[in-house]
Amino acid sequence: MAGDSSASSVGSASSAVPKMALRDAYSHALVELGRKRPDVVVLDADLALSTKTKRFGTVYPDRFFDIGIAELNLMGVAAGLATAGKTVFASTFATFAAGQPYNVIRQSIAYAKLNVKIVATHAGLSVGGDGATHQMLEDLSLMRGLPNMRVFAPADGPEMESCIMAIAEVHGPCYVRCGREDAPILPGSPYPFEIGKAVTLREGADVTLVGCGTMVWECLQAAETLAHEGISARVLNMHTIKPLDEDAVLRAARETNGIVTAEEHMIAGGLGSAVAELLGERHPKAMRRVGVRDSFGESGEPKELMAKYGCTRKEVAEKAREIVGKP
Repeated sequence: MAGDSSASSVGSASSAVPKMALRDAYSHALVELGRKRPDVVVLDADLALSTKTKRFGTVYPDRFFDIGIAELNLMGVAAGLATAGKTVFASTFATFAAGQPYNVIRQSIAYAKLNVKIVATHAGLSVGGDGATHQMLEDLSLMRGLPNMRVFAPADGPEMESCIMAIAEVHGPCYVRCGREDAPILPGSPYPFEIGKAVTLREGADVTLVGCGTMVWECLQAAETLAHEGISARVLNMHTIKPLDEDAVLRAARETNGIVTAEEHMIAGGLGSAVAELLGERHPKAMRRVGVRDSFGESGEPKELMAKYGCTRKEVAEKAREIVGKP
């Protein structure tokens, strides 16, 4: 696990921070896996240019299958290939990957514990102009509720690559979500990646900020703001939503005044719910959740949508102040 990050690097202007689209990182990892692993096959649903799986298809055309606009069939074919011993990566937009074929995933992949890795792109509000129908905000909840399913939300490009390489080595179903936009590369990235183990990006004694996906960067920025106010914030990158790193959460509950979770997802059923459920049973503690509150999104610029729906460093810092009693 990484140690405390440099405050100066975290506090630099986001425009100066190198960025990378997680779906680009995904495509790089797929090509590398294809080179090492002849059992790896990749499926898409007529969105290979957008999900970036086309790159794998160009290099390994005999192991790439475009199923077309037929997401139920996408998951059914993925299940069939897995029963034949393949390690299957199946991709499309998150709204089509998690919602459309949910029952096929449940019955044919999760129930059967098949070796299918669902990698969903274009998740969350930051899809932007495509609007509410394409801004998937419930996928972590849907996938987290399935037995046998591991669930991930990497924070930056290097972590996405590490995540893909890691899930290829474990047998069984996995769900990985990423956004559409380029994401800042975190200070000190890449970090050692271990399934089910959070990364401590910054130490702190007053409050703990637990983020996943795009909101990890916002947590780091919020921690820097809070530091100037005399509030010491620990930052955890919870890249694995299931299995949750319970030890890291409980340690934070014991050692700080409370926990703020942050996700580009509905607050119901995702990271915040997972942390709240653990604390409720094992170590009740002050807690706040940052995320979308019982609402669909709308068409707009990604940054404006994130601000309107309360998914920014501003909300993270506000919730942290509430916990430490410094409004």
